[in-house]
Amino acid sequence: MAKTRVQYVCQSCGASALRWSGQCKACGEWNTLVETVVETRQERAASRSWSPINPPQPLSEIQADQFQRIPVALGELARVLGGGIVPGSVVLVGGDPGIGKSTLLLQMSAQLAQSDKPVLYVSGEESVQQIKMRADRLGLQQPGLYVVSEVSLDQILAHIEQLQPSLVVVDSIQAISSEELASSAGSVSQVKVCATALLRIAKAHNIPIFLIGHVTKTGAIAGPRVLEHIVDAVLYLEGDRFHTYRLLRSVKNRFGSTHEVGVFEMTEQGMNEVTNPSEVFLAERMPNAAGSAIAVTMEGTRPLLVEIQALASTTSFGLPRRTANGVDINRLLLLVAVLSKRAGLRLFDQDVFVNVVGGLRISEPAADLALALAIASSVQNIPLPSDLVAIGEVGLSGELRTVSHLSRRLNEAVKLGFHRCLVPGTRPRIDQVAAGMDVIAVRSLPDALDIALGRKTSGTR
Repeated sequence: MAKTRVQYVCQSCGASALRWSGQCKACGEWNTLVETVVETRQERAASRSWSPINPPQPLSEIQADQFQRIPVALGELARVLGGGIVPGSVVLVGGDPGIGKSTLLLQMSAQLAQSDKPVLYVSGEESVQQIKMRADRLGLQQPGLYVVSEVSLDQILAHIEQLQPSLVVVDSIQAISSEELASSAGSVSQVKVCATALLRIAKAHNIPIFLIGHVTKTGAIAGPRVLEHIVDAVLYLEGDRFHTYRLLRSVKNRFGSTHEVGVFEMTEQGMNEVTNPSEVFLAERMPNAAGSAIAVTMEGTRPLLVEIQALASTTSFGLPRRTANGVDINRLLLLVAVLSKRAGLRLFDQDVFVNVVGGLRISEPAADLALALAIASSVQNIPLPSDLVAIGEVGLSGELRTVSHLSRRLNEAVKLGFHRCLVPGTRPRIDQVAAGMDVIAVRSLPDALDIALGRKTSGTR
């Protein structure tokens, strides 16, 4: 017999409470407790003669099975996954609405459906006709790709048992529900039960399953936090909807590195991988424009050259504006203060606008020097040399601090035609730098401005 009861579940951490309160006692978040109706079954008394089916084993005697990854035609996706799809793994893919999650996984499903074993694509939000229209637009006509529109967990598990596919895609985990629970789809209990059931069938039949997850207004995956603990990998598809480029980041991966990033371009034919993103982001750069600087950042293990633009203009108000697009606003305020205090630039009456070209977002401190050079170039209306890149973190005293993977960054800059690079003077020993790169070591931000702008920047008040 099943019993029905009401409890209040926190939408942030998944903790439950017997009565509603304004603040969750577990995580401290406000207004996150939601009334949820759950059904519980009477538990049988535990048998005293119970014995474990899988007894503990010494670690030295356990034989680790060598699994064979499923190859993926999309190289950028394979990079993020760690080289391919691990059989029996469960991967959660999140991102903003319309960013391209369904398109990317539909392309991957069609490519893998060319083998002998079929691929099952389950959609809980679209009809099979809508998926067919998208497949026709993308030019996907593989007969091994099976599509079904279903929201019942029991029916989805039955389809998997019957078809025995090589890959399953569920779009989305918040749309499906189990008939054993009376709560609506997308609730904390439904998401936990459905994800756990899909995880069990994935491990039992060695079938990889990709789950698409909704995100909240803050960008986090909707539902309980335990959802990210259940799955084997969590991927985020990022990007500006008004730009064509998308970044696929891995924040959790039990079978690979979490530092890899894949770059895609959204086109009418679907998601196309960008094998050389640095060249693409610099294609429309104006070399002799004031306020433009080139930074070399690390996206995972890949060096990436991006253009940082800055514009400084005299303010019309008493308080100057500071606007940042693609960089942290607090980092911009810090660099403006260092330029004013340590380099003597007059910025107290200047509106400063900063933009990272291509819709990218940079959080690495190694782009501090390039950002500071772009601001100083715009203030003094002096363009930086077209073959110059800047690498370094700026401290509060105006000193330049070293960054990691310096040799890899310099080699990437040489490939794209840059021949001079400003680096911190306290840099470690640089090995295997390609010929043609003039490495200029500077100790402070004023010295870097003197070299980059070709003039003294102190005393300009």
